[in-house]
Amino acid sequence: MRSPFSPTSSPNPNPNPSTSPTPPPSRRAVLGAGAALAGSGLLAACSGSGSGMAGMDHGSGSMDGGSSRATPGGYVDPAGPEVRAAEAARKATGPRTEVRLTATATPIDLGGGRSVRTWAYGDRLPGQEVRVTAGGTLALTLANNLPEATSLHWHGLALRNDMDGVPGLTQRDVAPGGSFTYEFAVPHPGTYWFHPHSGVQQDRGLYAPLIVEDPKEPLSYDKEWVVVLDDWLDGVDGSTPDSVLAELRKGMDMGSGGGGHAGHGSMNMPAAPASPSAPASGGPSRVLMGGDSEVLGKDAGDVAYPHYLVNGRTPEDPSVFTARPGDRIRLRIVNAGGDTAFRIALGGHELTVTHTDGFPVEHTSARSLLLGMGERYDVLVTAGDGVFPLTALAEGKGESASALALLRTGSGAAPTAATRPAELSGRPLTAEGLKAAGPVALAAREPDRTVRIKLTGGMSKYDWAFDGKPYAPDQRHPVKAGERVRLEFNNSTTMWHPLHLHGHTFALGGGAVGARKDTAAILPGGKLTVDFDADNPGLWMVHCHNVYHSEAGMMTVLGYQR
Repeated sequence: MRSPFSPTSSPNPNPNPSTSPTPPPSRRAVLGAGAALAGSGLLAACSGSGSGMAGMDHGSGSMDGGSSRATPGGYVDPAGPEVRAAEAARKATGPRTEVRLTATATPIDLGGGRSVRTWAYGDRLPGQEVRVTAGGTLALTLANNLPEATSLHWHGLALRNDMDGVPGLTQRDVAPGGSFTYEFAVPHPGTYWFHPHSGVQQDRGLYAPLIVEDPKEPLSYDKEWVVVLDDWLDGVDGSTPDSVLAELRKGMDMGSGGGGHAGHGSMNMPAAPASPSAPASGGPSRVLMGGDSEVLGKDAGDVAYPHYLVNGRTPEDPSVFTARPGDRIRLRIVNAGGDTAFRIALGGHELTVTHTDGFPVEHTSARSLLLGMGERYDVLVTAGDGVFPLTALAEGKGESASALALLRTGSGAAPTAATRPAELSGRPLTAEGLKAAGPVALAAREPDRTVRIKLTGGMSKYDWAFDGKPYAPDQRHPVKAGERVRLEFNNSTTMWHPLHLHGHTFALGGGAVGARKDTAAILPGGKLTVDFDADNPGLWMVHCHNVYHSEAGMMTVLGYQR
């Protein structure tokens, strides 16, 4: 197994950590401050300069000063005995992987002479990938050199609840100058990633791929290409994610009925910022107008980004993957964007989809794929001879909004940023067109419990929420261990939303054949039905993975009852 390496620096605070002003406390930080001690009786995490592990079975003990672990309302404590028992049942007997990671303010080269100052893991974008082996243990120590508290969420992993990285719910966040060791069994192979669950930090440079290798890998291929897609604005003309959120929160009244910004653009007009004037919070306006997608509807996103990236590079100076003609290449594609769905294709090649969100599907051919924020797809291609564009269109954000990387197997001129492979035409494949591979298909069973959630809110007041209630950590939908749970989402808004469930995978369509996912899109006015088995006790977030929608309030909690 390859030993992962990630650049580290001193865990001591940087005396001049960023040129950006420190943003005001996020909504979830304010809400979580009280809930951290009273809401669940947990929070064995480190907020000082040392490191610690949640749970009494890890040697270093709780960092909550020995406070009571009684959980109000009879819910399972994220560091309680049920969680420890579930972790023990995973029987992590494989290799132990130790990693040190530093979150810090740093300049990043986006290519083409563009340098921005942002927050990142080490000094690279994306952060250095972490590789572990399924059945083993990951022990990653995060040192926080940022000017504000942070955390790590392990997107898609069925891990122990007190390592899930949600401040105010499963841990105290990691204070500036502090560190914390996340340690947990890694049960399932697949393509995953990690990022903060603190405010809108994910829309900076704080993300990296997490690849869980299968010790009994069934696929045969020659090379592996990890592809991370992103939308970028941090440090460009004074913009930060916090200033963009502040602008969005001012709201707008576009008369679209549902509070969206539909009808203010067309397929023939490029999406653009709402106004050329700078918002009071700094930088030019980044509010998107005319975000129209034939797949996602007339409100494809809220934010017009100045750059779209593949593996941290702009299309003018793209990253290049080299191979030989005839090589069989496995692409692991991650959408780490904050507000952008990407339609992706590899010019001159057909994609064979093998996995989505880490879990295998029946192999399906596709010309292009559509990935919502947080989604992942694994595909196989047989490389041709030449230089080929891997183009990712920012869906519904204008014809010029795209990201680019290159596959080079021979001589030839490199495609340019304006290249549009023919494979991008037509309707892209989405998860609804996939079926779970037999070994991971959810067993047929009637649900024991149905949880119904209505998506509400809009752009006019920027009041995104579930059931009209913005997120509060003590508002919980109860479930019990052993149940088959059905989630029914009904979208009353005029926008699409990528919905993410922590700590579990679900079957699409409420049936046994649906692809196994942890993130799935719901269309405007649409309905999404998914089933999952309640087999991982704790308090688990359900939220929109548009980082601005979730921070505005479109989050809730599924809580296991004792």
